[in-house]
Amino acid sequence: MTDTSETNEQDQRERRLAAWRACDRVLARGSADRRISERLAALAAHAGEVYDLEDWTDVYGNGVVEELERRTAALLGFPAAAFFPTGTMAQQAALRCWASRTGNSTVALHPRAHPEVHERSAFSVVSGLRTIHPTTEPRLPTADEVQDCDEPFGALMLELPLRDAGFVLPTWDELVAVVDAARERDAVVHFDGARLWECAPHFGRPLDEIASLADSVYVSFYKSLDGMSGAALAGPPSLIDEARAWRHRYGGQLFQQYPAALSALLGLDRELPRLPSYVAHAKVVAAALTDAFRAAAVPWFRINPAVPYTHQFQVWLSYDKDVLNAAALSQSEETSVTLFRHWFSEGCPPGVSVTEVTVASEGLEWTAEDVAAAVSEFVRRVGPAVSAPD
Repeated sequence: MTDTSETNEQDQRERRLAAWRACDRVLARGSADRRISERLAALAAHAGEVYDLEDWTDVYGNGVVEELERRTAALLGFPAAAFFPTGTMAQQAALRCWASRTGNSTVALHPRAHPEVHERSAFSVVSGLRTIHPTTEPRLPTADEVQDCDEPFGALMLELPLRDAGFVLPTWDELVAVVDAARERDAVVHFDGARLWECAPHFGRPLDEIASLADSVYVSFYKSLDGMSGAALAGPPSLIDEARAWRHRYGGQLFQQYPAALSALLGLDRELPRLPSYVAHAKVVAAALTDAFRAAAVPWFRINPAVPYTHQFQVWLSYDKDVLNAAALSQSEETSVTLFRHWFSEGCPPGVSVTEVTVASEGLEWTAEDVAAAVSEFVRRVGPAVSAPD
């Protein structure tokens, strides 16, 4: 028997995808917003720009996968890197390897970090790791908080940027101080850099200088680079060799991965150089949203952070998520403009919802006036708000 709720959710997803795809104006188009035929055609048309397509397909990680690993290691300033099918697997392998070296299986990280919120307790259930939290504040931990942590830990894991707190980042000096504090406690430092690619403008330093603060770094190829899937773990050769062994044990030694590897190479060539322009324009869009919500007399809202650190940020409004999702979808379908995509209420005060805004190449065309017009249309469709939270 078909689950009606699942069928309805799938229908709604397809309706949203069709609406976003048909829009003339969006702030970003994700790789998952396209049809299979479109993705295959684009890969076939452009993959030859980044790799010799007359080469043989990869087998268990050679060929084009090795080329991706080499380029990633060079970009991050590490001697070695290994390709993984998922970041969840890459980080488990990394932290497990470090635990065997330090003799301490405790990992210090933020309670809103990805492994704590989105991976079904994989660190503890699968890899036997234990986690502690130097801070619960909606930001990365400070050097004092790391120094004063009342339990020993073998590794400090820093998610850069911290997505669930609003894609937030410390200053460069704060980051250096936190790393130094961990080393003073004889701990290694691992960066969850799923979105590290877009952090360079904020820190004002190249990727390799940022990554070199850590003992190992994980990066994603689809979150910012528009790749199909996949991740890489970069670090010292001995760690990467052991991580490859754990990748095999975890089931990540895939027979062929050339579509994902080719799309990742395209992302490095095409999207990576554009990210600074996305970051700069996200500040324009965020400021325009603030002005537009004020002009529309919205009783309570929050742009978090007010000035984005990267090309992504949060918008909070005092409305039910179903009301906001209905307004966003009708705006997309009826005006061919998508301002907001999907609203959520998990972790929000009652009556408050949040959405994530991403500014990519399509968003560069938006002026402050375009944002204001889209906000006015969106607010008209939403109607009156509930009382603001305390």
